[in-house]
Amino acid sequence: MKKINLGLIGLGRIAGHHTKAIKKIKTFKIIAACDLYKKKRKTFSRLPGINLYSHYDEMLSNEKKIDIVVIMSPSGMHFEHAYKILKKYKKNVIIEKPTSLKVTNLKKLYALAKKNKKTIYPVYQNRNNKCVIKLKELIDRGKLGKINLVNLILRWCRPQRYYDLSVWRGTYSHDGGALTNQGIHYIDLLRYFAGDVKKVYCKMGTFGAKIEVEDTVVGTLEFKSGAIASIEVTTSARPKDYEATISLVGTKGVAKVGGLAANIMEEFSPDPSICKTSSENIPDAYGFGHNKFYQDVKKDFLKIKKFPVKPDDCLKTIKLLNAFYVSDELKKQVDFDKIKDSVRLGKTNEKISKIYR
Repeated sequence: MKKINLGLIGLGRIAGHHTKAIKKIKTFKIIAACDLYKKKRKTFSRLPGINLYSHYDEMLSNEKKIDIVVIMSPSGMHFEHAYKILKKYKKNVIIEKPTSLKVTNLKKLYALAKKNKKTIYPVYQNRNNKCVIKLKELIDRGKLGKINLVNLILRWCRPQRYYDLSVWRGTYSHDGGALTNQGIHYIDLLRYFAGDVKKVYCKMGTFGAKIEVEDTVVGTLEFKSGAIASIEVTTSARPKDYEATISLVGTKGVAKVGGLAANIMEEFSPDPSICKTSSENIPDAYGFGHNKFYQDVKKDFLKIKKFPVKPDDCLKTIKLLNAFYVSDELKKQVDFDKIKDSVRLGKTNEKISKIYR
């Protein structure tokens, strides 16, 4: 079987989770990787058969056999890196969350990918959690009835030392706060479970670190189905990560996925026996979702089965992300369908961009 050759951009903490998942699928082969920092490249030098580079232009100019580029650079560089790779090198791209900080930029990426007949694979690995897969199936089968109420609680810990690791962390230009960096997977699940959003209201605050972005968010949503939702997302919990929980109340029962990262089916009142068989213990907040993600990428690339996250689906999650920020900026409830880019999220900062460009 033909190997699918991968090139990695950015060798930070998340790269280790991608690498573990990739190594489990024999079809994939990492042939090259790049990072600006020698220390991070050195960690990957222990892996056989990988050519290491300090810049992605050098990597892609030399490694013509790369089929897919995995973009794990700072969030605020995802658009710039992906756009150049799609346009100049005409490669498929896997993009870590958030796929783009701005909706308008993500639309540009999908348009360019379509023009060059390439694919964008956005990473939403929590959709692949065992309990999430099962709950989505049960919702689609009508086992909860009509969903009327949804609640999201994320209480994690990101102290000052976390933000001090890199100059881009804790900035609106290249990171975003608790909602963009940690909460995005869970607001994506709100849409995944409850459908299209109609209205959003949000209030943001910063309590646990000296950063310009939010570390705490509260908000409400109205869905086009008539359902309503509340969210609480914070990284100011101390001294550790506590929970990522989503509860749903339907006309036929109540469901709740929880644990550290929505990995435990804590409640399914129509059939409680489902909880035990639909839960999994995870070593950290990343879980095991990247494993199925790369299986999905493989099947799509080999034209076996279409990748499950379609462009419009991804765009709606990034639009929802921006809607929360816009609501906080305008200090009022906003209509989802009328949302434009946040003025803060993804704002220009050439000083930081030049470092990672």
